Amino acid sequence: MTAAACLRIIFSVLSLCLPLAAAQAVELNPAAVIYQLPDQIKWQDPLGTSGAKNAVLMGDPNKPGPYIVMVKWLPGNFSRPHFHPNDRFITVIKGVWWVGTGTKFDISQTVPMPAGSFVTHFGKQIHWDGAKDEEAVLIITGEGPATTTRVPFEEAK
Repeated sequence: MTAAACLRIIFSVLSLCLPLAAAQAVELNPAAVIYQLPDQIKWQDPLGTSGAKNAVLMGDPNKPGPYIVMVKWLPGNFSRPHFHPNDRFITVIKGVWWVGTGTKFDISQTVPMPAGSFVTHFGKQIHWDGAKDEEAVLIITGEGPATTTRVPFEEAK
């Protein structure tokens, strides 16, 4: 390879990389916009072994007021029948989330909610949900405090 050919390759690569470097150097005004990139989101497992991880994106679900949380259901994990005091509005952003209602816990009686689905859990109504074969990621918006009341249930045989 000639020196001229090497220089052409180097300049071609640099011409592709320089716009990327310039784009990364831009700083946004934090008074106008704040953001969290995926690697900056702080996932927590509030119960230690719940099969779901939570990340609070806005507000505090334990206090009165609006909140937004992201929930990551791990494959093969489901909540058990429960209810919340207030309505919750859920958007599935990844995977398939499975939803059931009532006091009989039977994952064969769930309905799939694929990515892009929007679901409302009405306050004080018994439901349960989770992930079957793949991780499901949700955005949940609601009004706090977002307590969970578990209810007695019948396990499917």
